Amino acid sequence: MSEISAAREQIALLAKSMFDRGLTHGSSGNISLRLSDGTLLVTPTGSSMGTLDPARISHISEAGDLLSGDNPTKEIPLHTAFYETRQKTGAVVHLHSCHSVALSLCPDIDPDNVLPPLTAYGIMQLGKVKLLPFFVPGDPAMGDAVRGLAGKRTAVLLANHGPVVAGKDLEAAVYAMEELEATARLALLLRGVAATSLNPEQISRVVKRIDVEWTE
Repeated sequence: MSEISAAREQIALLAKSMFDRGLTHGSSGNISLRLSDGTLLVTPTGSSMGTLDPARISHISEAGDLLSGDNPTKEIPLHTAFYETRQKTGAVVHLHSCHSVALSLCPDIDPDNVLPPLTAYGIMQLGKVKLLPFFVPGDPAMGDAVRGLAGKRTAVLLANHGPVVAGKDLEAAVYAMEELEATARLALLLRGVAATSLNPEQISRVVKRIDVEWTE
């Protein structure tokens, strides 16, 4: 099987897994994956992650031209901003997952680090998650906002919209996205409770041991 065929199959498989577990719904969310030649595979516009046809997944050139498949998602600028600013990015996942979106609406979250340090795994897989303001879906300004972070974040949360996670490959991006949603759910479950988060010394031990990007 060729690289492009195998990658298309992997996108469809992991997309359906997320859809079946309620992490995305309807035609929401999108995935991209960078191939070895620098071109991108991207989920098509208006498609459901639960019923992707691998052969119809968009294949676009580095310049953004459609090479094969259906027309790509309108969120392309959001994805390409991560590839342009983080050289190790091999895939990007964007969802409208319920708990992450709900957390983005809370008035008292830290916009520089929206996830409280509840578990070591949230820190290990995500680092600090930046809250970005609301943009109309498809607005190229979303990409500009990501570029403004200068490659210092692997994950962001778009206010009133949803999370975006970059990873070294598709599995890493999906796993980190799942961790983000799980941590957001924990944060919401614990609202109003004097929960015991990791303290600064514990966070420092995790960051140093795992070599996490923990931007100040």
